[in-house]
Amino acid sequence: MPFEIIWSEPAIRSLKKLDRPVSKRIFEAVSRLRDEPHRWVERLVNSPYFRMRVGDFRLILDIQGVQLRVLVIKVGHRKNIYD
Repeated sequence: MPFEIIWSEPAIRSLKKLDRPVSKRIFEAVSRLRDEPHRWVERLVNSPYFRMRVGDFRLILDIQGVQLRVLVIKVGHRKNIYD
């Protein structure tokens, strides 16, 4: 059963601000999470969330295994995503 990808409003706004090739690369990387999300992510220390690297950008994710959902919470450059 594939996971459903859900984008939060702040993540969508951040994605729209990026250059088109970068946002396309991020979108394609997130679509890989549908089949096997834990293969592409790492758990954040002292947090229930996960991170995904796409070049210099990071995504903060919430993987809800029971509901088969991946929630993209935040998208940003690696220097300021964890603020």
